[in-house]
Amino acid sequence: MEDKLTLKEMCAKFDVTPRTLRYYEYIELITPEKSGRTRLFGTTEFARLELILRGRRFGFSLEEIRQWLELYDPDSNNKAQMVQWLAQSNVQVKELEERREQLTATINELKELREQTQRALSK
Repeated sequence: MEDKLTLKEMCAKFDVTPRTLRYYEYIELITPEKSGRTRLFGTTEFARLELILRGRRFGFSLEEIRQWLELYDPDSNNKAQMVQWLAQSNVQVKELEERREQLTATINELKELREQTQRALSK
């Protein structure tokens, strides 16, 4: 029998808020079973939520994550999903590298300004 978690247990397992899970359910990224008012999350939701959280950490939008998840097809070895993932990840890596360059420049500028201020105070 498949292990099922309640909303509270799912929140604890993945360190997310109930609001986050309800929102993901509302926008149909996850679809827990319902027993009355109780939501029960199984292995499919565990896997989907892990992918959603990883995608968010990598900077993907929820819509990009949705498009990728919708391509899941267990009968096709997920080739379409993998191709889509590669395309999206290539774009995201480039964007993250550009942000890193901008952050490095900003950090260097801030350090220089801090050093100038320190020198001015030392006079």
